[in-house]
Amino acid sequence: MTRAPQDFLTLGDVPAAEWPRLFDRATTLKAQRGKVRHGSLAGLTIALVFEKPSTRTRMSFQVAAFELGGQTVEMSATTSQLGRGEPIQDTARILSGYCHAIVVRTFGQDRIAEFARSATIPVINGLSDQHHPCQVATDLFTVREHFGALDGLRYAWIGDGNNMACSWIEAAGLLGLDLVLACPDGFAPDSTLVAAARDAQQRLGKGSLALTTDPVEAATGAHVLSTDVWASMGQEDDAARRRAAFAGFCIDAALVSRAAANAIVLHCLPAHRGEEISGDVLDGPRSLVWVQAENQLHVGKVLLEHVVIRSRV
Repeated sequence: MTRAPQDFLTLGDVPAAEWPRLFDRATTLKAQRGKVRHGSLAGLTIALVFEKPSTRTRMSFQVAAFELGGQTVEMSATTSQLGRGEPIQDTARILSGYCHAIVVRTFGQDRIAEFARSATIPVINGLSDQHHPCQVATDLFTVREHFGALDGLRYAWIGDGNNMACSWIEAAGLLGLDLVLACPDGFAPDSTLVAAARDAQQRLGKGSLALTTDPVEAATGAHVLSTDVWASMGQEDDAARRRAAFAGFCIDAALVSRAAANAIVLHCLPAHRGEEISGDVLDGPRSLVWVQAENQLHVGKVLLEHVVIRSRV
């Protein structure tokens, strides 16, 4: 009997106890790249449904599927009937007959959820307005790779309370991390997610989650400094107002100097040098941004394996 699809819509769709195994697998695949051929997706096709522009998510999943023996088919709103109003339900059903998993990069989380409800194959959230679980999974892998563990570290998010911040909040609740988020007034993350993460930490008996409007407070003593652009896709018309509101929230050398002596800096890219992060920090010795970007490939592989293999007979 075929199992129900194993979707990955938010980080919590993978239980906390399974993440070490997935990260160990990513470590192995990274070490073996170019040396060992893998065929875990041999003969399988992954649909990439991208309603928003993408560089790293697109490339990482395309290469990931290829290097695991599979292939991808890309579909955008402008090159499919989605752009002419075909219902998500119909698209998901059709793709379920052609492919073995769907990676969706879209707008509201409701669109991702509708794909998952209507598809009979697994769905991966490649980005929505509310969550970016593949990216934060990659960030966690990068932290673990560098420090050897996720526990015992102080995490700081500095910037907008956007989809990245929300996935970091979910990670803090799921894994019991110590996370501080510095966001300007009016740009705080979803309070419901914050409350849920704090409840999860209380049940775990570890972790903390704090909100502040002071980036120096968040950065002080932090081991991991993370940020994102101040105006995400679809917010370009609001960029000028956001630049004014986020003044002082740039991760620059002065802010990094307040962090732990062995602190690292992460950015999900694309970056606006001189806005949310200074060029000398982005390209400097504390930055693991380029390692982080490469690691999307290896984490993408294990996420594909996880959802596809779990969902098959």
